Order: sequence, then C-alpha cells, then structure tokens
Amino acid sequence: MQAVGPFKLIGDVNADDLMVPMATYETPLWPSVARGARVAKHAGGIRVTLIDERMTRSILLQAPHAGIAAKHLSSIESRHAEMQAIVSESSRFAKLIDTHYQVVGNLIYLRLEFHTGDASGHNMATNAADKIIPWILAEYTDLRYVSISANYCTDKKVSAVNGILGRGKYVVCECTISEKYCKRFLKTTPQALVDLHIKKDLIGSIVAGGLRTANAHVANMLLGFYLATGQDAANIVEGSQAINHAEVTPDGDLYFSTTLPNLIVGSVGNGKGLDFVRQNLELLGCADPTAEPGVNSRRLACIAAATAFCGELSLLAAQTNPGELMQAHIKLERTHKN
Repeated sequence: MQAVGPFKLIGDVNADDLMVPMATYETPLWPSVARGARVAKHAGGIRVTLIDERMTRSILLQAPHAGIAAKHLSSIESRHAEMQAIVSESSRFAKLIDTHYQVVGNLIYLRLEFHTGDASGHNMATNAADKIIPWILAEYTDLRYVSISANYCTDKKVSAVNGILGRGKYVVCECTISEKYCKRFLKTTPQALVDLHIKKDLIGSIVAGGLRTANAHVANMLLGFYLATGQDAANIVEGSQAINHAEVTPDGDLYFSTTLPNLIVGSVGNGKGLDFVRQNLELLGCADPTAEPGVNSRRLACIAAATAFCGELSLLAAQTNPGELMQAHIKLERTHKN
C-alpha cells in the first residue's frame, strides 16, 4: 500500500496536495496514477461532480397472475409515505427515495431505492426491504414472498439497470489539459490520445460486447482504493462499468473525462474499524465526525472516481507509445536473479 499524488480536486470537492492510498500487487499502478494526478494538478485540477446517489435492494414477490401484479404495483407505488414510515423504523439514516418494477409472468421484481447516509448501504437497504415485505404481504394478501433479493438490484454483477437507474454514487471527473502538458507529462498528444480512446475504449468495447462500459482499466484503481479504505471489494464489478470521453478542444487541448455511475463506497460500516483504514479515511478527510450525514461518503466517492480518472488518463497515454506499457512493467515489477 502506498499513498500517491498529489491530487488537486475542484467542483463538488475542493482539495489540494491530497495523497490517495492504494493497495495493490500491481506496483506500476502507483506511478501511473501519480502521473495522471500530476498532469491534472498542473492543468488546474480534476473537476468532480456528484450527479446522484442511492442504494438499492430488489425484492421478489409472486402474484396469482400478471393482472393482479399490475393492479397491486400501481397501489404500492402510491403509498410511498407509508413505506417510508416503515423504513424509518429500520434506520434513522435510511430514506426511501424511489421504486421501480418489472413484471415477468406472475413474478414481481420490485426495486427499492434509498439514501443511506455515510454507509455504502447494502445492509441498510436490505434491512429496510426486510421490514417492507411483511407490510406488503399483509396489505395485499394474494401476493407471496419469493426472495429478499431478486437480482434487479443489481449487486456485484454486470448489468444495464444500474447505469440507467443508478446504484451507489454517480460521479463525473473531467479536466482540460494543454497540448504542452500532454507532451511534457504524458509523452503524447491530445489527438493521439483521442484517437486511441475511440479505437480502444469505444470500438474495442463494442467488439468485445462490453455492457455500458468504455474504459481501459478502471477496476485496477477501484480495487486499490477499495482495499485501502475498507470497502466491499466485490463492488468493483459494477463500479468498473465506467465510460471515458475524450476530445480535442478548438484550442488544440485535451478534454478528458471518466464517468462512474455505479460507484459504491462508504465511510462507515464493515471494515472501517481497522487501524489502517481509519488512518486512510482521515488522510482523505473522510472521517469528519462533525460533518452532516452523507458528506464524508460523498467526498470519498469523488476521490475514488478521481483516482480512476488518473489511472485511465495515464494508461491511455502510455498505450499511444509502442512498448511503453511493457517497459514500465519490466522496470517496476520484474526482479532479475543471477
């Protein structure tokens, strides 16, 4: 584990000279992310914008037939306030913000969406759903329970629904980098990087059959960040469904962004009691006990996203130059014995 940087963030989080801890066996990741952070800092910083946040749990119920399912769902959706009262009994932080559903035959897939304060919210959402189910079954007696989780959540699996409806924090990171800084720090040009982005991130992902994903290796940065900050590492599955966007500006500079719509992190909960995790959260400014609920976790999500952004920018730049990627791995990873 090493702290890399320094990072400069602007927008929804303002931070300068921020060092970000990452735990990884892929040692070239540290200098690569640091290079992305360095060039972005010289360019004025990474603008981070939190678009949305929610945690979900989908429950699975069964009706006698689809007609009854449709009728009851219409009624259930109109009783938001009653369900929120039940949710409030499960946690003082949980807040039901929306519901979505799908009907397949006589099966009801009901997706419940919550705000969960500073927690990533897996257990909070499940506990709230566990309290809602008995109420639904008591109010609509011809429905029956099938499962507390229906895979329409969708947790730790690649899906389209999370990107469309949202799960976790939705963060956009962006920066405009001059051609001079591209050449100086990234050893490439804006046009070369944009060209590679189109042919690799976009067309390559289409050829591979990627689902709502167009990035180089976001999972690498998320795993390093998640392990260092006590997150549920399995959530990199949906978290790495990220999309890069790059273009050459009219002035010949590079605009680059990384969008992560399914970023699941928390500053409290399981794993956060470990000594090194507490120290890392404090290092990142995400353990402020005086902050309003949700502030620490939103800051944490923005930093995680910025870390992914830096790794994406640096790797794509490296891959515009034949041999650079492998040479870096040989230099930084391989050991030679006599």
